[in-house]
Amino acid sequence: MPPTRKVEVFSAGCSACTEAVELLDHIACPSCDVRVLDMKNPEVAARALSLSIRSVPAVVIDGELADCCAGRGPEEATLRAAGVGEAR
Repeated sequence: MPPTRKVEVFSAGCSACTEAVELLDHIACPSCDVRVLDMKNPEVAARALSLSIRSVPAVVIDGELADCCAGRGPEEATLRAAGVGEAR
């Protein structure tokens, strides 16, 4: 039996998250163990924080945040450059 690849989808249940789950269900092979984790669960949210997940959906493969999911989320410098915090 081949080793199992653990694939975790951190989801908030929104349509974008549902789309990510559907994509993974479509491309997963028999050795992929795909699990959907609910970010409303405090334990899941704490684990997401420990993995540096900053936005959802996020995919973790064998304990590592997938490159496509890294570095996303709001950043103060970017928001300020767009004018947030400055009067019009």
